[in-house]
Amino acid sequence: MTSGGAGPAAPRRRGRPSRTRSETGPATRDRILQAALEAFSERGYEKTSVHGIAKAAEVGPALVHHYFGTKEQVFEAAVAFAPAPAAPAAVEEGPPDAVGERLTRFVLGVWENPATRAPLLAVVRSAVNNETAAAVFRRLIAAQLLGRIARGLDLPDAELRAEPAAAQLVGIAMLRYVIKVEPLASADVEQLVARVAPVVQGHLTGA
Repeated sequence: MTSGGAGPAAPRRRGRPSRTRSETGPATRDRILQAALEAFSERGYEKTSVHGIAKAAEVGPALVHHYFGTKEQVFEAAVAFAPAPAAPAAVEEGPPDAVGERLTRFVLGVWENPATRAPLLAVVRSAVNNETAAAVFRRLIAAQLLGRIARGLDLPDAELRAEPAAAQLVGIAMLRYVIKVEPLASADVEQLVARVAPVVQGHLTGA
């Protein structure tokens, strides 16, 4: 028997639940991208799945595919979603004999900042095994770093000088922030600048 004259409960409808406000719109899209960025940063491309991203974002995998398509497209969108570190004019301007220190401070500063470190971790951890990630990494290095530094050197072999300098800094970043080799991982940033900047300067302007 029922109380108060209430009728029987309506039968449940089968199929996918109707979308709620939390499942649509820019906020949901941003939540998916943030979840993807964190997943790629922590696990790299190969070990990250669309299902895992969807679970972290509290949506269905179909919605992730609806917004972004394939996993590679999710990866590219997640990296683009994060703030892109651009070398300030101060790096390429100023005395040529101090460009190594300016560049070293900029690169380490980007890695020290959690907001800009996350997309770099996602790219670096994925670039070894995935061509999409490797292409993104090449674009970041070429567009944001190498081109600007080479233009400021005013030397015939400027690009060849800039690339070993970048390799030096990428190697330091890999050991400190990705692999976390001690004592490099916990060393004071100013101590690293003092040790690394002269080497970078040698690549850029040395004989």
